[in-house]
Parts: sequence; C-alpha cells; structure tokens
Amino acid sequence: MLHPPFFVSSYIKNPIFLVLNQTHPTKPRLANENVQIMSTSSSAAMDTMPDALRQSRYHMKRCFSRFVGMGRRLMKPQHLKDEIEQTIEDKAERSKVLEGSLGDILCSTQEAAVVPPNVAFAIRHNPGIWDYVKVDSDTLSVDLISSTDYLKFKEMIVDDKWAKDENALEIDFGAFDAGTPKLSLPTSIGNGLGYISKFMTSMLTGKTESAKPLVNYLLTLERNGEKLMINEALNTVANLQAALVIAEVFVSALPKDTPYQNFEQRLKEWGFEKGWGGNAERVRQTMRILSEVLQAPDPINMEAFFSRLPVIYNIVIFSIHGYFGQADVLGLPDTGGQVVYILDQVRALEEELLSRIKQQGLNVKPQILVVTRLIPDAKGNKCNQEMEPIVNTMHSHILRVPFNTEKGVLGPWVSRFDIYPYLERFSQDATAKILEIMERKPDLIIGNYTDGNLVASLVANKLGVTQGTIAHALEKTKYEDSDVKWRDLDSKYHFSCQFTADMIAMNAADFIITSTYQEIAGSKNRTGQYESHVSFTMPGLYRVASCIDVFDPKFNIASPGADQSVYFPSMEKPKRFAKFQPAIEELLFSKEENQEHIGFLADRKKPIMFSMARLDTVKNITGLTEWFGKNKRLRKLANLVIVGGFFDFTKSKDREEISEIKKMHFLIEKYQLKGQMRWIAAQTDRYRNGELYRCIADSKGVFVQPALYEAFGLTVIEAMNCGLPTFATNQGGPAEIIVDGVSGFHIDPNNGDESSNKIADFFEKCKGDSSYWSRVSQGGLNRINECYTWKIYANKVLDMGSVYGFWRRMNKERKQAKQRYIDILYNLLFKKMAKNLAVPSEESRQPVTPSKTRESQQPVASERHDSAATPAPLEDHKDPLARNGEGKQLMGIQKVEYTRLPRTPCVCHWFCLCISSAIVVYALLKLYGMFN
Repeated sequence: MLHPPFFVSSYIKNPIFLVLNQTHPTKPRLANENVQIMSTSSSAAMDTMPDALRQSRYHMKRCFSRFVGMGRRLMKPQHLKDEIEQTIEDKAERSKVLEGSLGDILCSTQEAAVVPPNVAFAIRHNPGIWDYVKVDSDTLSVDLISSTDYLKFKEMIVDDKWAKDENALEIDFGAFDAGTPKLSLPTSIGNGLGYISKFMTSMLTGKTESAKPLVNYLLTLERNGEKLMINEALNTVANLQAALVIAEVFVSALPKDTPYQNFEQRLKEWGFEKGWGGNAERVRQTMRILSEVLQAPDPINMEAFFSRLPVIYNIVIFSIHGYFGQADVLGLPDTGGQVVYILDQVRALEEELLSRIKQQGLNVKPQILVVTRLIPDAKGNKCNQEMEPIVNTMHSHILRVPFNTEKGVLGPWVSRFDIYPYLERFSQDATAKILEIMERKPDLIIGNYTDGNLVASLVANKLGVTQGTIAHALEKTKYEDSDVKWRDLDSKYHFSCQFTADMIAMNAADFIITSTYQEIAGSKNRTGQYESHVSFTMPGLYRVASCIDVFDPKFNIASPGADQSVYFPSMEKPKRFAKFQPAIEELLFSKEENQEHIGFLADRKKPIMFSMARLDTVKNITGLTEWFGKNKRLRKLANLVIVGGFFDFTKSKDREEISEIKKMHFLIEKYQLKGQMRWIAAQTDRYRNGELYRCIADSKGVFVQPALYEAFGLTVIEAMNCGLPTFATNQGGPAEIIVDGVSGFHIDPNNGDESSNKIADFFEKCKGDSSYWSRVSQGGLNRINECYTWKIYANKVLDMGSVYGFWRRMNKERKQAKQRYIDILYNLLFKKMAKNLAVPSEESRQPVTPSKTRESQQPVASERHDSAATPAPLEDHKDPLARNGEGKQLMGIQKVEYTRLPRTPCVCHWFCLCISSAIVVYALLKLYGMFN
C-alpha cells in the first residue's frame, strides 16, 4: 500500500490559510510546480492545434488579435464563435476554417481565459477528459499547460496579485488517490459498484490467503452481541473452505423449505452462525456463492454474496434545510422534490430491508431515521414536532433536531444558503439523539444536498460508519462562473461556505449516489455537475488543483422512481381520485381570481401546456411563460397553466422567489396573457397533484419542464407515470430519462424560440393525427416501467452500503490519511468562514406557512415577528456524545419545550430611548449649572 503523502505547511498572513504542498514519489511533475497529472489522451490538442493555426494563419492572427484586444476576460464558446464570425466576414472562408480540425477544437472548448498576449483554452474532448493549452496571440505558438496553470490564468482576470502569490492556498486531493483504482472509459463512469466488485475479485485471486481480509470481515459481523455468519472456529481461509464443503453437502440433502432453526445447531458445530438464510435452499445458495468466491472469484458472485450479507439494518438519512414533512410543506421555501424523493426512498429501503431480513432468516427490526431540522415557528405542518412516524412504513421515522445557539433554540426557518453556522452543533446534537433512539451506531449514513452531506460526513467520521452522499443539485453549476466570481455572489449565496462543504463531503464519502450520468460527467457539450468540481478556483480564497475525479469508482447511478400508487396513467379510471376532480375543475377553469389562482382560460377546449415547479431562477418558469407569450402560433393551439409560488411577493421571504414573482406579473401584463394562462399557487397535496396531472392528460395536454439545469427531474417522472407527453430540458437528468421523439421530447432552455416551436409542432401534429398523442404517451410509460422504479433503486443502494463497507476496511490507511487532510480544511478553513458568515435578520428570513382549506393547502403568510438579528451559533459547547445518564428517548411523538430567543427592541424603541436619555442628560447639566 502506498504511504500517505507528507504535508509541508507554512502559514501566510491569515493563519486560517495553510499552504498544503503535496508530493508523491509516483506522481510525475511537469516543468511548472503544482502541476496536476493529465490524462494520457490529453495530448490531442497539442497534436492538432499548431497545424490547424498555421493552415489559417492570416485569419487566426486577426482573430487572436481581436480576442486580446479587449483585455483580460473569460470567453465562453458562444463568445468565441461570435467574434470569429465578426472577424472572418467571408462566409466561405469562415466555413473552411471552422469545418477543419480547428473547428473541432473550438467546438470542444468550454471556455477561454484571455490574459494578453496569451489566450488559455480549456478543451474537453470527452466527459472527464480535458486539455489545457496556451496560445500566444503574436506568434500563435501553442503550449500544453496544467490545469493549475489554467486556473492561474482565470485568477489573473479577477485578482492578479493573488494569482501571482506563491503562498496562495492550493488544495489537492489527487495525491491521496494515486493508488486508488480508477475507471478508464467515459462510458464506464457511474458504474462504481461493478468496478469495485471486479477489483476486489482480482485482490482475492491467487494464493489462498489472499481471501483472508474477507474472512476477517465475516468474523466482525454481529447484531446486538450475537455473532453472525461464522465464528472463531473458521478464522482461516482453509478452515472456512473445508467447512463450506461439508455444510453444503449437508443442507443439500434437506428439503428446500426446511426452516433454518431445524438445522441451526448442526451448522453451529461446524462454525456457522445465523445469517446464511431462512431455509435450507437459501443457505445452500449462499454457501455455494461464497465457495466460488473463495475458490475462483468473479465479480457477479462477489456482488451477489455481499447483497446477501446481514450488515445493514439501521440507516440514518440527513436532509436538513427547508421544511421536511409529509404534508402541507411542498412549495414552501427550499422545500420541493428532495422531500418527495427521500420519503419514497425510505419506503423502498424499508421494504427491501424487510425482504432481505426474512431471506437471511433473522428476527431483526430495521430502523430508518430521516434526520432534519426542527423549526419551532413552523405553523400548519408538523415541522415543530420532534418525532413523526413515516406513513406506510413500520420502522421509519422523521427525527427533528433544533438549531441550538448561545441564546437558545432558533425559531424561524433559515435559508439553505444561510445554514452553515448551525451545522456543527446540529451534527453533535443529532448524533446524540441517533444513538439514544437506535441504541447503537447506524450501519449506513446517507446525506442529501450540501448541508445534509456535510453533516453526514461529520457524523460518519465520528462514528466510523459507511457514508453515501446525494447532491441533488450542486449550486456551482447553476450560476455561471460562480467560482471565479464568488465574491460578487457571496453576500447573497455564501458560495465560499457551500463549495467548501461540497468539496469536503464528496471527498469524505465512501460512495456517491447520482440519478443520472449527466449529473456526474455531463453530456457531449455540457460539463457535469461533479465534473465542474474536478478543479476550480475561488481567487482570494483558495485554488483547487484536484478535488474529485469523475473516473473514481465511488460514483454510482441509481435512478429513483415515482410512487405509482399516486402517479398512474389517466386511462386507469377505477384507480383515479374522483373526489379531487370538482376542486381541480374549479382550479383550472373558474373565471374568478382568488388567493389560489389568477388569470383564466377563455377557451377551455384547447389542450393545456402544464408546468409545476418552485419559482427559482434555475427552474425557468418565467422563461417558459415568456416563450408562450412570444409564440403566437403556440398561443392559438394551447393554454398555459403554471403551478408554483405565490402571487404576492410580500408573502415570500425567499430572495429568488420574490424576484421571479415580480417577473411573472410583468410578463403576464407585457404579453396580455389573461384569457390564455392560469397561474395557480404552489400545491402541497401530492395525491391531488397526481390527479391534476391526469386531468391535464384528459385535455390531451403536455407537461413542460424548462429548467436551465435539472439534476434529475422528479416532476418529469411523475408526469410520464401519469401518461402525459413530456417536454423537458436537455440540460441535465431529463435528457437521459427521455428518449427524444420516442418517450417524450428534449427542449433547449437557452433557445426559447426553438423550444416553443417544438411544442407547437407537437400540438399541430396531434390535430392532424389523433393517435400521435397516445403513441408518445405510451412511449413515456414504457420508458418509466423499464428503467425507473423504487425497487431497483433500493436494491442498488443497499448493495452499495454492503460492498463499500468492506471496501472501506480494505483501504483503511488511505481513508485515514485523506480524512486528516479533510479535518485540516474543515477546522482551519470552513469553520472560520461559517462563523463569520453574515446571517440575515430573523425578520427577513421568516417564511410564510401554509394553512389548510377544505379543498387545498394553499400557503399563506405567517404572522410577523418583532425585528431581531438571528443569534450566532454556539461556539463553545460539550460534545453530546460525552453526556451520561440521560433518560432514553421514547419512540413516538414528543412534546418538546423550547427556550424562546429574546427579541431585540425595534428601531423606534431605540430612537425613543436615545431621545429620553438626551433629555435627562440635558436636565442634569442645567441642574449642575444652577448649583454652580
């Protein structure tokens, strides 16, 4: 095993910034210091670019002169294309230049950093495979540079002094992965579980004792002090192999359905314990698989064996931000598809756990805890309740833990962008509650989103538990140049904290769950979410030479499904929720405006173009509204119905939502959409939403998901489950869910004219061919049933937990070295940034809460609170794991009392106090003068 790299650290002016220069004897260096090793295929640009520039030297000299003529700047592909078109005016000449090898290189260029006289190009040949080259605009000479050099070019554009600082903090996780096996082909990205199984197979092949790590692992398995699988009598590979032969012959002679208890004692004499199976046939199969693994291992048997091991029963899932509840929360700030995803995930995981426990022949009750934040000020939902059983489960609960501060428990909602100061204390309090309720460590911890993933990393590291993470959406890809221009966005989004937390979590995780390939490595023309974190820079803060490698086998694709008891095709009439139909009729077609809907549909015979999402910028609902407003042909063919947000921006305290609400009203007036558009406030009842999808399908309508980027797209899955033809963004997961033209359609969110015309073409084709709508609808249903079910998902995730738990043990030294590096970053960098984070006042963050009505759960404004600053998180506190003698937590609903945070007097009170004080002082001075 490779030894971990040594750290050479030196302090610069601010002691939080450590220079961590890492070297490794097996890691080659180029001429420049701090160079990241490149892919063996990364010489492609150097092979072709010099000749391509020489062949069009005259035009290229003019182009590069134009590039550098405007000074330092970042250029995107469209900028390069536009300036080449303006420079080479002759169309034939321009085509000749762009159709050659130079055109191929420019098409692969993701961006260019201009620092006269040089232009540095970031060229992406395939997902995960990049070149970085520097072109001198005077001589057109081309030099291969490292990713670190390219980052320095970008830094010089925004902070030249910091870019040239030799002591600037540079972070490099790459050295720790030098000995880690990696996938080699872009097409293999996301198949980490299969690759790890193959690699473990090769490690166990050879001498008999090569399998000793597996035997040692089996000896550690136990549940509540009771040994499982094998005992110390089988502590060598040879003993285990011999006993397996005898035991397999014995159980093969028994009837297949013989209960394990009938022959348990006989197997125990040979060194076997519970866990092999519930009956003779299951035991025989498991023993046969292990015998083959020990004798002639292969990846299929390896994965099959680990899927049968009794190792996972207690699971903790972290999802902290927003309002996590089972009713009356969807549509509230920071509360959307992630909540639905996790609740469905839990039901699927519990069902699979119960099935496996039965097959293993054990009498064990699994436990799943979804740990989230308790919000004392929540009204109209159960987010202020500590424990809540999860509906349609037997052993799963929501555990809510409050944000504790120096001044007590924090009452109001906190934006996901402002949450970081509270997470460390939350992780410690949550750990204590988890241990109290489960009465043991969990077997698997899964984080969700940045905050949940960071807390999962802290808790998993403390408890020594296998950890998986789910990003859902990495914010870095949502906002262009959000890394290099982080200072411009930090006051609003606190990306310095978020990107650091993401970096820590993705490196701490044992495995990463993604919904799609694009989430990891993007598509041909778009960088993946994780791929954008391979290397990046935040000038003035730190430079990341190597963060994550998309070829790392920790990446796994496990696509979720939709609850098919809620989302099912419109033609299944007996199953439909008829009780909701009168309310939905009023919701869609009533001419009156109220707190739940505005606008109206003058011609209700037209099919409906439907979309439902939060009013976030990235969801692009206002973009869809503008497409519809501009396209006269589409407006003649269909109506538009939008579900999302509030109508009154004063009822929202979410910054982006307020901006989008104002924009929506502006667009409705600008394009005079009343009569052709209905805007419905956010709907929180998923059963009624399921029937709403089907009512749209009854109108022969379509569902449109126009997001600028969507990591997966649960609403796409829901709509397709209900038989709605779906048009979804080609940026992200929906591009994989939908086969364009077969099971739905891809649309470009950055080209509204093209997208709206594509939708209009569909409606026109349906008018001419009445069966076309049904064919596309059925194509969507077929796609869902083949690829997107929760049973497949749960099976994969539990297999990951089992396999990566063993892999973690096999790589213990490398894992520990990397964790020490993470600890340095967390304690010396992240904690200081989180502590200094400027948190908005409590008044400015208090969101609206929903109130129930007879027919809907329309969110309305909550009562206002006195103005006060949100208290700082607790800095000095005891570790909750050190607490002793506390009474056990009873499972069930708890009544919890909270210390209310003191309110600061409002401004007018302070003003009156100041005036009064001035009067008193003046009177005293006058009195003093009289006595003198």
